[in-house]
Amino acid sequence: MSGNRGNTSLKKKRRSGDPMREFDRLSPEVRAWLASAILPWRPKSAQRAFDRAYSRTQDTDQALSELDRMQEKLIARDAREIWGEGHPSATQANA
Repeated sequence: MSGNRGNTSLKKKRRSGDPMREFDRLSPEVRAWLASAILPWRPKSAQRAFDRAYSRTQDTDQALSELDRMQEKLIARDAREIWGEGHPSATQANA
């Protein structure tokens, strides 16, 4: 276990640049979503995912719901790999 990430199978990336400056550049919707996100999303990744979802749906609420689904899938996949199929989070979303 390194740092405060705990045991995870999710990708780890080194940051380059100023994460607070990146956060400040986010759209208000993504900034609010990211402030309550469960996973430690990179601001640029969250904005990119939101932009893709918004371009498909043309609706802010649906795009944010898609971000929620993406996060649930990542959590479910990680839970399966770390704790196994029996973990409650592992069955919440199909990954």
